[in-house]
Amino acid sequence: MIEKRRTRDLPQINERIRFPTIRVIDTAGEQLGILTPQEALRLAEEKDLDLVLVSDKADPPVCRIMDYGKYKFELEKKAREAKKKQHTADVKEVKMRYKIEEHDYQVRVNQAERFLKAGDKVKATITFRGREIQHSDLAEELLKRMATDLQEMAEVQQAPKKEGRNMMMLLSPKK
Repeated sequence: MIEKRRTRDLPQINERIRFPTIRVIDTAGEQLGILTPQEALRLAEEKDLDLVLVSDKADPPVCRIMDYGKYKFELEKKAREAKKKQHTADVKEVKMRYKIEEHDYQVRVNQAERFLKAGDKVKATITFRGREIQHSDLAEELLKRMATDLQEMAEVQQAPKKEGRNMMMLLSPKK
């Protein structure tokens, strides 16, 4: 069972190609015609290369004569490059209290702006201590103000919502 799974994961090259006839393409990209896998493998071995199955969906299946090691390396290199360029959107948090001073508020807005420009989501959190929780309406106003201040570059993904002793809102960058 385990042995069968291993051979299925391996690419179909050389002796693993099991079709009665295949279309063969040489290293220059020219078609050599429809051959049996044995004939194609003999041609590949004469050039010290491998016979690699490119498309098994075609009729007949398409195989190419190439250096499999080099081909595999190129595929891995492309995958690494693609992974390097891809950006995952993190969630950055901006914390404050509802009694925040104007300058401190502007600092938080600037932080959120910087995070949004970098393509990250911003979680704006207001924490309450003791009896401050009675003023949750003021906290909600502050979060809505922040949303309007950032409306050119962000859209509200989650409206202000109370969670225990916190009130939070989630902003995501506009496309």
